Amino acid sequence: MHRRPEGPVQFMTRYVIRRLLQAIPTLLGVSVISFVLVYNSPGDPILIRTFDPNITQETREILRRQLGLDQHWTLQYIGWLTGVTLRSGDVVEEFTRDDFHCSYAAGLNTTFCNSGGGILRGNLGTSIATNQAVWERLTERMWATFQLGVSALLFSLLVGVPLGVLSAVRQASLFDNSVRVLAVVGNALPSFWFGLMLIYYFGVIRGWLPTGGIRTVSLTYEFDLVDRIRHLILPTVVLAVGGIAVISRFMRTETLEVIRTDYIRMARAKGVAATRIWFVHALGNALIPLMTILGPAILGVLSGAVIVETIFSWPGMGRMTFSAAVQRDYPTVLGAVMFFSLLTILGNLLSDVLYGVVDPRVRL
Repeated sequence: MHRRPEGPVQFMTRYVIRRLLQAIPTLLGVSVISFVLVYNSPGDPILIRTFDPNITQETREILRRQLGLDQHWTLQYIGWLTGVTLRSGDVVEEFTRDDFHCSYAAGLNTTFCNSGGGILRGNLGTSIATNQAVWERLTERMWATFQLGVSALLFSLLVGVPLGVLSAVRQASLFDNSVRVLAVVGNALPSFWFGLMLIYYFGVIRGWLPTGGIRTVSLTYEFDLVDRIRHLILPTVVLAVGGIAVISRFMRTETLEVIRTDYIRMARAKGVAATRIWFVHALGNALIPLMTILGPAILGVLSGAVIVETIFSWPGMGRMTFSAAVQRDYPTVLGAVMFFSLLTILGNLLSDVLYGVVDPRVRL
């Protein structure tokens, strides 16, 4: 009995499901490593939260116990993961609250408390600093990070792709060598230093662009597109520098391979215009492998956003994560790390799927 050949839709569906299932242990590994690193980081969130000489040490210990920070890290991890915390003895009355239901198991001499949360249920926890749900804090700042990230990715493509193609076409020329040197410098350039230099020159000395923020403070809260673009320019350039360096080098390598193929030689022999050869025939095929770096590009934007948003006071998820780390707001830091990890995995999956779609010869 012959098995019917699998169609492209069925194959792609099975591939996506398999990759999503493989992502589960990856996310669990990320959660363990992140939690251990955060748990062993220096600083005390209780001391930061209760920075008041009138608050006694006994009050701090009570607060620490209520938040579960007095337990071993394994018990804290289980509570964060599942929303269920374990306490030795009968402490039902002490820990039962409106959002915290506890029950005592006499045989085990253990109190089980269910907060209704846990990341396995899609609940990233509650911020220690603001007592606000971590997911709400992320969603409030998600749009700002999305604007900056998309702007940086588009700018990287619009600049990096032409630079890479022209560098390959003019191989071993002064332009090619200059682009290669600038790519190395751009890849190694510290974003915090570059951002501060741009702020100092364009914002302080020249006064051409805002030094930070997402909009100009005014009595009205009406959206101003021109004002938003002016605030986007500097952080977008800083965030895109690394992407431009990677994409230009990648496109140079791919274009060099394409222009040596037979069909490009045939186009030259037929007298096709050089610009049409480079930017239509060669570029179209050289862009296909570019799909493979979509996932790393998303990771680069997310990791770079932490520094760039902090420097430019951009109210996004990166700046919130940095502030939470300074305040030792562990639930917010862990929630942001898990959210960024999920976006990275989905970005890698998307790049693989798009690569298979644009190039049917590739079997995923």
